[in-house]
Amino acid sequence: MNVKIHSVKFDADNKLLGFIEEKVNKLEVFYDNILGAEVFLRLEKDTQERENKIVEIKLDVAKNPLFSKKQCKTFEEATDQSVDALRRQLMKYKNKVRKV
Repeated sequence: MNVKIHSVKFDADNKLLGFIEEKVNKLEVFYDNILGAEVFLRLEKDTQERENKIVEIKLDVAKNPLFSKKQCKTFEEATDQSVDALRRQLMKYKNKVRKV
């Protein structure tokens, strides 16, 4: 799967990029026809709770793109939550496609 990672207004280190790519690639276990993924990493202006890391993941699946956006204290935590949400969406989509 082709994974494109965009860090908006900052430079992400290679360790973080590798972590995100590994997590997103694991989604192929749940559904084979994922064409690609696009990940956006953003830093929101500093908030009181310090949950200012935002991860947005868009999966290109045949006929129907899937999307998840999570905001957490770290990019790793937000990535984990986004991938979990996409995993659930993929399972629902897969069941829906099988019924047709």
